[in-house]
Amino acid sequence: MIGLVIWLCVLKSGIHATLAGVITAMAIPLKDDDAGSPLETAEHALHPWVAFAVLPMFAFANAGVNLEGVSLGTLAQGIPLGIALGLVLGKAVGVFGAAWLLIRFSGASLPAQASTLQFFGVCVLCGIGFTMSLFIGGLAFAGLDPVYETEVKLGVLGGSLLAGVLGVVLLLGSGRTQPTA
Repeated sequence: MIGLVIWLCVLKSGIHATLAGVITAMAIPLKDDDAGSPLETAEHALHPWVAFAVLPMFAFANAGVNLEGVSLGTLAQGIPLGIALGLVLGKAVGVFGAAWLLIRFSGASLPAQASTLQFFGVCVLCGIGFTMSLFIGGLAFAGLDPVYETEVKLGVLGGSLLAGVLGVVLLLGSGRTQPTA
């Protein structure tokens, strides 16, 4: 409750409201009398909400995508399709290829108990990216038709979503490896 009051006061003061989170977090004790950690307890309690609700809504809201007049046909146009394929296939192939070269020629190795399919699943997850993708897309089409801006945002969001889903499917489908003793 105190954090909400701090957030409201900081918001109304004209200072960026995210600083309220920093101030609130600094006020949570690391340990209590029972040798527990209120900060760690709060972090674990909030994690699912932040990871699966707050962060996706934040990303979507800050992307500023106007969905008015958008159809499935819009997603199949060149710009959104190219960006989505670049994020899903380009990132996966690039990260996997660079890692393969390092493993092949420098003596690096996959993490212990990790299969190649699991590693490729992680490489596919590298296609999730909002900030830099939106920034580069904005630079590429700056000063042109505003429709391109929406197409860039749709491509980034769609590609990131697809990379996330495919990466999770690959990881869940790869099975668990047993640690060696």
